[in-house]
Amino acid sequence: MTSSGGFEGLARAGFAARGLIYGIIGLLAIKLALGAGGEATNQQGALQTVAHQPLGKVLLTLVAIGLGGYALWRFVHAALGHGPESSDNKFDRLAAFASGVVYAGLCAVAVKMLASGVEGSAGSGNPKTVAAGVFGWPAGRWLVAIAGAVMIGIGLYQGYRGISRDFLNDSKTGEMRPAVRRWIARIGTFGHLSRMVVFGMVGIFLIKAAVDYNPSSAVGLDGVLAKLASSSYGPVVLGVVAAGLIAFGIYSLSDARYRRI
Repeated sequence: MTSSGGFEGLARAGFAARGLIYGIIGLLAIKLALGAGGEATNQQGALQTVAHQPLGKVLLTLVAIGLGGYALWRFVHAALGHGPESSDNKFDRLAAFASGVVYAGLCAVAVKMLASGVEGSAGSGNPKTVAAGVFGWPAGRWLVAIAGAVMIGIGLYQGYRGISRDFLNDSKTGEMRPAVRRWIARIGTFGHLSRMVVFGMVGIFLIKAAVDYNPSSAVGLDGVLAKLASSSYGPVVLGVVAAGLIAFGIYSLSDARYRRI
């Protein structure tokens, strides 16, 4: 299945969809940092932005297909390992499964928006609402804290990927010109470090919500960007992180071309 041209095409479309989503999030955050009318939004908000463009339904349909293809590739990756040698370790495969769940959820959101006339709720899955619900479960407070610790771990892994440039091992670097490889290494590093910041902050606020037993402390990607905007030197800090998210979006577009599937 992984050698199928159609399957590979779906996976590469998924990288392009991921790049578009992160690019939109970063561009809106840059506008917010510059005081030009932008907003702090998350992946679901980015889908809303796509939906309200000219030919929005067509674009959203293409993005939904890409997200579905990406999720499918991540699930296959988790089940079989990467490549014919199945060389990934258990952590890589677990991370692939978690990524597949996230992007399958985004695909479902996009499909729901299309089915409801492109006005689907971007607020479903609000971290405060989810945290409040989990607090009602047995050991719910601990589950929220564990989720926060997992998010911090994911953030640290993104930082490791960026600093070590480990992500280049997933790319067909032999097909890149030297200048292209240098630029992909730079934007990939910048992008992964920005993801480290936002994922790490999401995790910290989840742990704070658990410690305080206050679901209002939980925030998602949009909440983190809003808090950066209101912090000391907010526009500068937000601008740097937003530029990093745009860089990750561009890196994702390069993955659509050079990623090993």
